[in-house]
Amino acid sequence: MLSQKVIFKGRVQGVGFRYSTKRLAQGFDVIGTVKNLKDGSVALQVMGESNEVRDFIHEIIEESDLAGLIKEHQIWDIDPLTCTGFSITA
Repeated sequence: MLSQKVIFKGRVQGVGFRYSTKRLAQGFDVIGTVKNLKDGSVALQVMGESNEVRDFIHEIIEESDLAGLIKEHQIWDIDPLTCTGFSITA
């Protein structure tokens, strides 16, 4: 299992980014959360089999309608998540 955190910067708040990310997650075998941060960026935490996590992140960054909104992103490995499903958090 792979757990990663991704911070997306750009025009990522007020454009449906979190909802689109949640919708995209339904196409992958992953769990996690996505939320807006006070600095205007969006944080994604995701866990699943390595290929599922990497493909999901790649889909967001390179293939989805969200790609054009992202100016930069950073990815870190994190401790395993304890959530179930995929949700938008405050």
